Amino acid sequence: MLSKEEQLSAILRGAAEVIERAELEKLIDLSLSEQRPLTIKTGFDPTAPDLHLGHTVLLHKMRQFQQLGHRVVFLIGDFTGMIGDPTGRNATRPPLTREQVAANAKTYCEQVFKILDPQQTVVEFNSHWMDPMSSQDMIRLASRYTVARMLERDDYKKRFRENRPISVHEFLYPLVQAYDSVALRADVELGGTDQRFNLLLGREIQKDYVQRPQVVLMMPLLEGTDGIEKMSKSLGNYVGINEPAAQIFGKLMSISDQLMLRYYELLSDAPPQKLEQIKRRIKDGELNPMIAKKDLAEELAGRYHGPAAAQAARAEFEQVFSRKQLPDEIERIELNMGQGPRVRLVQALTHSGLAKSNSEAKRLIAGGAVRLDEQKVDDADLELEIGRSYLLQIGKRRFLRIVLSKGA
Repeated sequence: MLSKEEQLSAILRGAAEVIERAELEKLIDLSLSEQRPLTIKTGFDPTAPDLHLGHTVLLHKMRQFQQLGHRVVFLIGDFTGMIGDPTGRNATRPPLTREQVAANAKTYCEQVFKILDPQQTVVEFNSHWMDPMSSQDMIRLASRYTVARMLERDDYKKRFRENRPISVHEFLYPLVQAYDSVALRADVELGGTDQRFNLLLGREIQKDYVQRPQVVLMMPLLEGTDGIEKMSKSLGNYVGINEPAAQIFGKLMSISDQLMLRYYELLSDAPPQKLEQIKRRIKDGELNPMIAKKDLAEELAGRYHGPAAAQAARAEFEQVFSRKQLPDEIERIELNMGQGPRVRLVQALTHSGLAKSNSEAKRLIAGGAVRLDEQKVDDADLELEIGRSYLLQIGKRRFLRIVLSKGA
């Protein structure tokens, strides 16, 4: 194992808050003196099986603990998933069925091992200790915390103040998450800053069960590609880890230089010394931020698709955007557009799927986002000839070759 100072440097990198640092230092001292790895717990409810980079902040920190020689537990909350996490909710969250939980858990496992070392990862399901728990045991667990303390949570407090429903079973969610720490005898629990209440409750419940309270290490919520809102599929500012390497690369090249440095800190394997060197060289004008961004995009695309795919994505990006050339492979489709000799470009964009509606197609044209045979188009009434093929481009990354033919 590395020294205490080296471990602390790796563990605290990018962390938003640690409770308590002094306790963490004592745990590392104990681990080194007894040659015993710490048990690191991170819980995931299998409710969103398609992971994006925002989800990987915790996974990346778990991988760092693995590299330090500690025991990492990837806890799938199949029991809590059927309760429904109320965190950040203004309404009761619908619980999942056991079948939904099982399907999502399987997909989770397939994805997380793109980051975690499967040989060093302990996968647990909290149904293992919650399903056998009797009703008496559950009542005893519920008796260890008060309703008044529960209502200190911001989401509960807001709903209570606004007279919105709070189901009794929702109070069980943080209690069960806390009891998971007891069942695993967790030394450290990782979580996002939005889980602060639940993570601290784990410390309280462990004390009730005469265990040393876990250290809580909170990681920030990763901003999406817009640099403003938390990364989210619903906001469209996400980078999915199952997206093609070229798409991952292209999305990461669209982020700001400032956000790039934050992604380096939270997602990259670059050691702290290299990160500081990158920051300094950019500031001093020795390193073009575009080069640093390409290096980051290649690293992350390679993590999920392999080095060869990442290198190919970089080469294609440079070919298309840096040298203003077309990609090597462009999808080709045939569109049946009726019996007339011509068809409006707006209709072709809609039928091809490049625009969801005629009104969206007009907005794209008006905004200068549409190119036809490599020439920008600004006329929404432009007509295309049936029987010809055209190269359409939307924005910087979407290319499609269409062949217009007469319908039956």
